[in-house]
Amino acid sequence: MAWNPSPEVAAARDFGKKFVADRVVIFYTTERGGCGYASYGKTKALCADAKRIGDALWQPFAEAAEKE
Repeated sequence: MAWNPSPEVAAARDFGKKFVADRVVIFYTTERGGCGYASYGKTKALCADAKRIGDALWQPFAEAAEKE
């Protein structure tokens, strides 16, 4: 699996290590009204699975974040 140095992925990776999680998906909003998500998986297959989960939940999250 390719190393991703972005701070968002680093946060997901750190969360996974701290809580012994195989897959992590973190959704976030910014002070400027933006939003995003980062995913992490312990292996290449788990990483792909975490991304699939994040992609599936992205639309409902973005819609809910817009209503805030």
